[in-house]
Order: sequence, then C-alpha cells, then structure tokens
Amino acid sequence: VMDFSATVILAGLILALMWLFSIKNSRKYRLPPGPFALPLIGNLPQLDKNAPFKSILKLSETHGPVLTVHLGWQRLVFLVGYDAVKEALVDQADDFTGRGPLPFLIKVSKGYGLGISNGKRWRQLRRFTMSTLRDFGMGRKRMEEWIQEESTHLRAHIEFSSSLPATPFDPTFLLSRTVSNVICCLVFGERFSYEDKKFLHLLNIISDMLKFLNSPVGQLYNIFPWLMEHLPGPQHTCFAQVQKLRDFVDMKIQEHKETLDPGSPRDFIDCFLIRINQEKDNPTTEFNNDNLVSTVLNLFMAGTETTSSTIRYALSVLIKYPNIQEKMQNEIESAIGQGCSPSMENRKSLLFTDAVIHEVQRFLDIVPFSLPRYALQDISFRGYTIPKDTMIIPLLHSVLKEEKQWATPWSFNPQHFLDQNEKFKKNPAFLPFSAGKRACVGESLARMELFILLVSLLQNFTFSCAGGPDSINLVSEYSSFANLPRTYHIIATPR
Repeated sequence: VMDFSATVILAGLILALMWLFSIKNSRKYRLPPGPFALPLIGNLPQLDKNAPFKSILKLSETHGPVLTVHLGWQRLVFLVGYDAVKEALVDQADDFTGRGPLPFLIKVSKGYGLGISNGKRWRQLRRFTMSTLRDFGMGRKRMEEWIQEESTHLRAHIEFSSSLPATPFDPTFLLSRTVSNVICCLVFGERFSYEDKKFLHLLNIISDMLKFLNSPVGQLYNIFPWLMEHLPGPQHTCFAQVQKLRDFVDMKIQEHKETLDPGSPRDFIDCFLIRINQEKDNPTTEFNNDNLVSTVLNLFMAGTETTSSTIRYALSVLIKYPNIQEKMQNEIESAIGQGCSPSMENRKSLLFTDAVIHEVQRFLDIVPFSLPRYALQDISFRGYTIPKDTMIIPLLHSVLKEEKQWATPWSFNPQHFLDQNEKFKKNPAFLPFSAGKRACVGESLARMELFILLVSLLQNFTFSCAGGPDSINLVSEYSSFANLPRTYHIIATPR
C-alpha cells in the first residue's frame, strides 16, 4: 500500500510540473481560446462523461469554432462546424495529416500499422493499402460480387432465424459476421462460416474493445495511460483479449507465408509479403512484419464494427418509420424486382433509398470525434498557433448536426439528400468518413456494403419488432468515442 501511495504522490507531482510547464508554454503562443483549465485535471469536470461532444459544442458557443481544451494535462484543439473542419482538413490538408498518438491504439497496435503512423511510414502504408484494396476490387465489380455473395448467406441465416413466424432475434452478431467476412475476403482471402467458433470469438473481442474504449475507464486510459497501467481494472482484460486478435492475425500470416505464390497474390497479406521480400535489402523500408500485423488488425477492426453498427441502426430506423421502409420497398420493387441481386448500378434508380442510407449515416454520427489528428509541427490556423504535439479533434458531430448545413439536423429526414424534384442531392457537410488526406481508406467499400446489403434485406424481408415502432429509441446507447446504437430483438417477415 505504501508503494502504491508513493507512486500516486510521485505521479501527482510529475503531473503538476508538466501542467505548469504547459501553462508557461501556452503563453508563448497565440493559442485558440478556451475555458480556464484547473491544475492536473484540466477541463475534465466540465465534460459530460456520457456525451462529451455535447459539452464541447456548449463550450464552442462561448469560445468560438476553434477552441483549446485540457484533458488532464493534455492540450487538445477542437474544430467545430463544417467551415473550420473543411478549412483544416481539406484547404490546409498537409498541415493536418498527423495522427494523434492515442494511448489505447498505440498499445493495441504496438505503435505500428497504418492507423496510428505518421510521416514516411504513414505515406508508404497508405499508398500501398489504397492501391492493393483497389486491385482487389474495392469500389469495383469484383468487390460487388463478394458482397452480393455474402448477402445470400445473410438472407439464408435470417430466414433460418425467423423460420418460426414472428420469432424476434438480435441481428448484432449476424451483421458483424456478414460485414467482417467482406473484409476477411480482402485481407485473408477467405470467408468464415457463420458458425465458426473462433471467428465468433474474434468478433466478440472487437465488440468488447469498442465498448471498453467508450467507457469512462477507456477514456481515462487515454488521458492517464501510465497511471492506468499500474491500477487494477478492465483495461488489463481488454489488452489480454487484443493479444488473442494479434495471435490470430499472426497465425494467418504464417499460413500465407507457407503457401505464397509470388506470381499470383490472393489477398492483401500476400501482396504485403511479396513487398516485404522485394524490399528486404532496403534499410529504411516500412514493409516489415510489425507493420503487416498492425495494418491487418486496423483493417479487420475498422471494417467490422462501424459498418455493421450502421446497418443495425438502419434497421431500427426502418422499424421506427414503417412508412419510410414501405416507400423504399416500393422503389426497390419497381427498379429491381425480387429475384435480382442489387448492384451499385441500381443506385441511379433508387434515389429515395440512397437518400435514406445517407441520412442513416448522418443521423447515427458513428464517430462524433473522428480519430484525433496531431500537430507534427507548429500550425498556423485562422490567426492562431496550434503548437507542435497538440491533439486536434475535428468534431464530425458538429458537422453532421450543424443548423446551417441541414434543414432539420436533429430529426431523421431523408429530404436532406433530395432536391425539389426528388432527385438525389449531395451535401458537402456529409462527412461521416472524415475528409482530407486521412479520410477513411475503406470509404468506397463501406458505401458499397451499406447499399447492397440494405437493399438486399429490404427486397426479401419486412422488419418490425414486438414492441412496435414506438419502442425504438434512436438515441445511442453508448456515446463517447463512438455512437453505438441500441440493441433490439427484431422480427424479419419474408416478403
């Protein structure tokens, strides 16, 4: 106990010194304005731990769209609203390519991989990942066929789940399996059976990880990582589980090495292994095993939970608004009929359906804080200086719900994406995948999955729930790092 108290006191003193240093430092610069920060804890007491982005919106009303907030002793600059976010990420894209060293992600990826890297490593890995995913059909016909095939497995499973009339089921893990399998085809060159115990266990780990990251303990880990490493708590269980994910990826890479044919790569891992071989004599190459494991992990985790949660949320929306569901079904019926698999070509004739899918993404607002950016050197922005090593948060929530960008930002309204002639209308403030040079690498894949899987589901089923439309609450269950939709047992009635 004495040791522990001494550790806490020492940690407190170090924090106090760092805080004083950062205050002294901030006087050197013209920092963006912000609320007064308390020693050691900064502005933490001013943030609502259940929906911190709401507190930031409130603070921006006083301090403006570019504001400085302290979490513990860590300085963050928030960008609020479409104008500030676009000006930073698009107009000053080169200044804002840095990725914030989020302690949780650094621990998970051991500092390697596409998601967390900067500079030369990030440029090499991003260029390679984008071109390899494109070679394997991301955004193209081949990818479309994989998703169409996966949708037949999903349909068969739902038919089986609801073979007794009006049997409610929880679609959460079913949708995770479907979406994850699309990524598995790209990365591992194979899909997994929906009954595969190992696969289900991995999906459980990813889901639990996101819940941990969203919890108060997960947020504290990102603010005081070295302290949390020494305290007991769920963070240790979470990292032990992550190790199982890494072991699985390691095993898959090993299998690929043993069966690799450099003349005909089967998937992302093969392409990376070939590149490792080509560059083995280049001392500055970023193509090594550590970057491969962590990049595969990045793709696997990022490509599973966000898209499947969005589809699950879309089903809740359709149950809550049966008139919208019926209108989409009528449109699908007249454009495609029932026997034909939907394809991206159909988007041109499914304008209302496309508008609803966009509005689902806007309204769910799945990553309200985006992933943090980072000042790799001092940045001049709107007359302020954002000092080197400052975390920068483009508040996507404030863009997707901004009063001046959307007619009714707080209601679900597909008309946001339709003009007066009911034709699809783009909105520049639709940024669920972020923007600029660090926008989501899987954006075109996610858009394709959302469209094909949802249209296919509506072609074949009508969705409802035992409690009726009024029992559905569209306000997220977890709401900090990610907005995770509530879980419902739904009924799928074959059409």
